[in-house]
Amino acid sequence: MTSEVLVVEDEPDIRNLIVLNLARDGFRCRTAVTGAEALRAVRVRPPDLVILDLMLPEMDGLEVCRRLRQEPASASVPIIMLTAKTDEVDRVLGLEMGADDYVAKPFSPKELVARVRAVLRRTRRLDLPRPLASGPLRLDPTRHLATVAGQPMALTPKEFDLLQAFLESSGRVLSREHLLNRVWGYAHADEIESRTVDVHVRRLRAKLGGEGRRITTVKSIGYRLEESE
Repeated sequence: MTSEVLVVEDEPDIRNLIVLNLARDGFRCRTAVTGAEALRAVRVRPPDLVILDLMLPEMDGLEVCRRLRQEPASASVPIIMLTAKTDEVDRVLGLEMGADDYVAKPFSPKELVARVRAVLRRTRRLDLPRPLASGPLRLDPTRHLATVAGQPMALTPKEFDLLQAFLESSGRVLSREHLLNRVWGYAHADEIESRTVDVHVRRLRAKLGGEGRRITTVKSIGYRLEESE
């Protein structure tokens, strides 16, 4: 099935360039110019992925991302954020709001298409494993459903994959490098990528409530999900 991408970009030349390259690679595209228009488009029909510019008129990309993550219908839709800013703070803010990846302007259209394909591969595994459980935590990859004590959680794709990695290795230490490779597909970690893991782990802990305390930090190495008592 052809994947559909919603391109949210107010600059016509950049928007058309993105759509042209995605279409050449077999993707169907819809477009939005403002944040409000993007939210309406997602509510009408959630796409398979959103490419979201940070600097939008009226409502910026960070706010659009935050609202998409709050709504159940769009909470798990992958988001790649475009930013003209090079400051690490802006990248981290996007990750804090729930973006799955970011691409800095000016960008290579081929790289952007490759990022789109990589994110979709990570969120559409064909060899989904059996359901996982540890204490009150339950995760069913085939239904893309995670629960705590029977209550569903609205996790982003990255948070879902992180929880799956922890449940698959309960009691074992997972390094940041391992998590970057397992969840993000990065072979090596640099400073911003390591921060990416920390940001998403913090968000996952918060959503798990009391169970989030079971994800402990192993200094200078990574994280471990402590086994349920």
